[in-house]
Amino acid sequence: QVQLVESGGGSVQAGGSLRISCSISGNTAKYYCMAWFRQAPGKAREGVASLENIGNPVYKDSVKGRFTISEDKAKNTLNLQMDRLKPDDTAVYYCAAKTDALCLNWYLDEPAKFPHWGQGTQVTVSS
Repeated sequence: QVQLVESGGGSVQAGGSLRISCSISGNTAKYYCMAWFRQAPGKAREGVASLENIGNPVYKDSVKGRFTISEDKAKNTLNLQMDRLKPDDTAVYYCAAKTDALCLNWYLDEPAKFPHWGQGTQVTVSS
């Protein structure tokens, strides 16, 4: 079983930056796909970025050029650096994982493809 725990959320003004992290533990496989999703009040959960074990980050257009997904393998941590934040980025951000090698771009549109989820961390961007 994989356990995911997010941290690092908070409040920031528009144009600012935040870095959120996801600590990964449990029975992790050698090959996997990790992702960040977010959910704003009254809206569906949407994909933000994904990263497979061998790299190859994928970003949704709404965050491309502003967000960076990365992994610290030594610390078993997935990170999301968020720069030039906008009020529309306000949401609960969730870390998600699937422990197999398949990590297709369109999986960011399919939260159900990810069986493992963290509890979420709130990010609030004020104008």
